[in-house]
Amino acid sequence: MTTKPKVRKFRLRRDAPLTLGNAALAVDRAAVPQGNAAEAIDEIRAEGLTGRQLRMARRVAQKHGLAVTSDFDAVRQLRDQGIDPFQRSNVLELIVPEESGAATAAPGHDFAEGLPSRRRAAGPPATAEAAVQLPQTVPSKKTLPSTETVEPAPEPKKKPASGFAEVQKIQRDMAKRRRRRMALLIVRLAVLVGLPTLIAGIYFTSIATPMYATHSEFVIQQAEPASAGAGLGGLLQGTSMATQQDSITVQSYLTSRAALRRLDEDHAFREVFSDPAIDPIQRLPEDASNEQLYSVYQDHVKISYDPTEGIVKMEVVAPDPDTSQAFSEALIAYAEDQVDQLTSRLRDDSMSGARAAYEQAEERRSEALEDWLAIQAEVQQIDPVGETAARTQQISTLETQRQQLQLELQTRLSVARPNQAQVEAVRSQIAGIEDLIAGLREEMTDATIAGGSLAAKNTELRTAEENYTFQTLMVQQALQAMEIARQEANRQVRYLSLGVEPVAPDEPSYPRAFENTLLAFLLFAGIYLMVSLTASILREQITA
Repeated sequence: MTTKPKVRKFRLRRDAPLTLGNAALAVDRAAVPQGNAAEAIDEIRAEGLTGRQLRMARRVAQKHGLAVTSDFDAVRQLRDQGIDPFQRSNVLELIVPEESGAATAAPGHDFAEGLPSRRRAAGPPATAEAAVQLPQTVPSKKTLPSTETVEPAPEPKKKPASGFAEVQKIQRDMAKRRRRRMALLIVRLAVLVGLPTLIAGIYFTSIATPMYATHSEFVIQQAEPASAGAGLGGLLQGTSMATQQDSITVQSYLTSRAALRRLDEDHAFREVFSDPAIDPIQRLPEDASNEQLYSVYQDHVKISYDPTEGIVKMEVVAPDPDTSQAFSEALIAYAEDQVDQLTSRLRDDSMSGARAAYEQAEERRSEALEDWLAIQAEVQQIDPVGETAARTQQISTLETQRQQLQLELQTRLSVARPNQAQVEAVRSQIAGIEDLIAGLREEMTDATIAGGSLAAKNTELRTAEENYTFQTLMVQQALQAMEIARQEANRQVRYLSLGVEPVAPDEPSYPRAFENTLLAFLLFAGIYLMVSLTASILREQITA
């Protein structure tokens, strides 16, 4: 069983010049295209026209009685005659949909009018179905597709809504959705931002325990040297850069667990912040661990260092003003001990080395003095040097006398008849003097039965004396070095000078209700903004 295709029927306008006879004649006349028709059709095909435009061109060509072989040929012939196939007026003048759907001929026109006799005789009379030769893709009772908006023909029983009403409906829907989204946004902001901020404000204004802060400032100074040293170290003397390392070390010590342990032992830091009078958020639990205690210590003891001025600033917060002042004074005392401890080892090392060198020099000098005295006792002379000089003088005197006697002997022997007795006497005197000189020299150079010679003992004595003199000089140098070390150790001493003494406040410093509430609002708002942006980005990535 085959279904007959539905054919849309059209009613021709009165002024439409198109007839089936004229169309048939036009087909016969344009049966053979011109020479350049194929090239023109290829160019039109390359333009990329839509199916709706091609069907429109065929209808306009049939209206003007052109014989076309294809949709592209219709476009070509219309353009050759100077007709725009896509102009709206050309299409509207061609056909108008009929409400009843039945195709009737306009008055004074006939489908079969103008057909040749040979074509009439060849077939049955022309009907409405045979007259419609266009492709039908638009359902009946609908407007033809066009690039411009065409008002549809009114139906007899149902009047369609106007475009303005549709626009108003869409605008109302958009406004409704916008109000719904705005309401949801306000609810989210109130729940996620406003409510937490309100709770934080109530806590800071009514529940939080007031805390008192004691401020103090101190600086670490170094003893000024007698004269500035050479080099970069001398240029930095007396400035904050010279004690920057010590200041940073003191700051680290005051914020360490060692300072907390010492403060807890001396002033019961744990008990102060475990008092039930403190609100539960700031209160330290009774069974708190050392880490929890240290966290509270870091929150309530704030120490900062300004490297440009070299000042250490300290703020101690406690539930009671007197307790805050006591904590601050105790921490300053701990800082003084730490400052003194930083240079004590350096000072002790430098002084101990100089003192040991001095003691060793004193011992060597004492030993040299004992040796010198022992040699003097052995020689049994008060002044061995003088004794040696005296004997040397005696030998010199005896040498002079011997020379005089020798001259006298030569004088006596020079006469013709010398007196023999006088000659022998002179010779005897010369021999005695020579024996005396030899004995003196022998005592000075040769060793005796009791010990060494006088010259050897004199040499030992002189060596011991020189050694003692040298050791005395070394003792003097060691004493001078120890004095220099003592001065240098004094220069290494650090002093903690208070710029601002700790004074107990009379009004609580914390909590700052307005600032803390504003900070809470900004914090919750920032968290909400980041979460919203993240959720929007993820939603967009998922739906993309």
